[in-house]
This record gives sequence, C-alpha cells and structure tokens, in this order.
Amino acid sequence: MMIWIKLFWLLVGHAVADYPLQGDFLAKAKNAWAPIPEIDWRIAMAAHCAMHAGVVMLVTHSFIVAMAEFILHFGIDVLKCAGKTNFRQDQAMHVICKVAWAIA
Repeated sequence: MMIWIKLFWLLVGHAVADYPLQGDFLAKAKNAWAPIPEIDWRIAMAAHCAMHAGVVMLVTHSFIVAMAEFILHFGIDVLKCAGKTNFRQDQAMHVICKVAWAIA
C-alpha cells in the first residue's frame, strides 16, 4: 500500500477512534486528574488506546507498530490529561505518530 494511502487511513482511523468511538464517558474516565468515582482511569485509557492500536494494526498489519501506537498514545494522552500539553499539541503528536507508522 502506498505511503499516502496508509497515512490517509491512519488519519481517518484516528479521527474515528478519537471522536465518535471515544465518546464523553471515555474522554472523562481516562483522566486520572479528574477521575470518575469507582472507574479505574488506567482501564479507560487502555480501552481508548486499544481502539487506536487496532486501527493501526488494520492499516499496517504490524503488531509491533500497533503496540508502539498503544504505548505512545497512552503517554501522549496522559500528558494532555495532566495539563502538560494542550489539544493542538496532543493532536500534533498523534499525527506525527501516524506519519511514522505510514513510513514504517
């Protein structure tokens, strides 16, 4: 698959996993700094990151790249939830990852 086509599908997958599939509940539940009582933020974050890793696996057919997506997405979102990055920085880091996965 051509790099541009891979990148396109990675970005489409990111948009779907980060917006409609994440939803309001998961967006709030994954935040350790504003937790929902009785919800383990790590499980919510892992579920969110697993959706992203699944999209990457479908597009790249690489388990290693999918696991890299899971780990980096987890870290990037923790930084955002902690207030260390803003929305634009968060999304820019995710796009940089998608470019790297398309090249890989």
